Amino acid sequence: MPKPIVVVGSINLDLVATAPHLPAPGETVIGNVFDTFWGGKGANQAVAASKLGYPVTMIGKVGEDAFGSQLIDGLRQSGVDVNSIQKVKSSSGVALIITDQHGENCIVVVPGANGELKPSDLDKYRQVLLGAGIILTQLEIPLETVSHLVDLAKKMDVPLMLDPAPAQRLPASLLQQLTWITPNETEASQLLATKNPTRSEEQVADELLNTGARHAILKLGSRGALVAQNHASKMLVPGFAVKAVDTTAAGDAFNGAFAVAILRGLKPIEAAHFANAVAAISVTRVGAQPSMPTGEEVEQFLREPSSTAVELHPRVDAIELPKSLQT
Repeated sequence: MPKPIVVVGSINLDLVATAPHLPAPGETVIGNVFDTFWGGKGANQAVAASKLGYPVTMIGKVGEDAFGSQLIDGLRQSGVDVNSIQKVKSSSGVALIITDQHGENCIVVVPGANGELKPSDLDKYRQVLLGAGIILTQLEIPLETVSHLVDLAKKMDVPLMLDPAPAQRLPASLLQQLTWITPNETEASQLLATKNPTRSEEQVADELLNTGARHAILKLGSRGALVAQNHASKMLVPGFAVKAVDTTAAGDAFNGAFAVAILRGLKPIEAAHFANAVAAISVTRVGAQPSMPTGEEVEQFLREPSSTAVELHPRVDAIELPKSLQT
């Protein structure tokens, strides 16, 4: 039995409206469709990994409301171990999402019960964390909890991947203990607080490594991901040309898939290629967790002649995934 992925993070209900375009400040836009989906960056990453056939445990909190029970049920139905999720008297977390006709979105998150996940809660689950193959976390829970988690992972010698979203400045003591940090371009700019808007993606990756993190992935949307590791060459792993309808959880799809691929023995470049495919499939579907593909769907996607990477890189395009990922 492989060591599970343990995700420590947010569990939300997504309230999603689609509209012709995203509203400008003070503008009212008539929408087309409204729906609700299970979401939260933590829960999304847990479901992404679980649907690829890998064991996943979720640590988090939901409210003692109707949403809370539904959110737990949704994770359970996706195969996630929910025994480390607590119910509290606060309302469950919600995300208000507007998506336009091009698949772009804007999001407002109300943490609710996610804000009640404290450092002391993590101490209750030390054995769960100690048994992890890798820990995934994000910034939709209190920063003090993330900091404590990073400390625990370091002491336990368990790899930890931080998705620094929503973007904010982070203390150097936290960054220096990370195994992986995976911002998109906007998050990287806020994280680094750079005053040089013309710097290249390679320079951004260097700056991320200079924070002390051992490895960095700069997520570039449809263009793919730039993988940077200490003492190794940086490499752009191209994305896939697909028609996006909802990009809400693409980054979460990437992180969950990347963790699965790494734990199944792929090298980081190969893992990023696989994760790009999972993210590409996710943006062709509406909703966060419902958009996550299964392993079989990813395998089929990668076999299709139309699934060509943007700006094909010879070292990436030639990758043949091991059978462990073709399940």
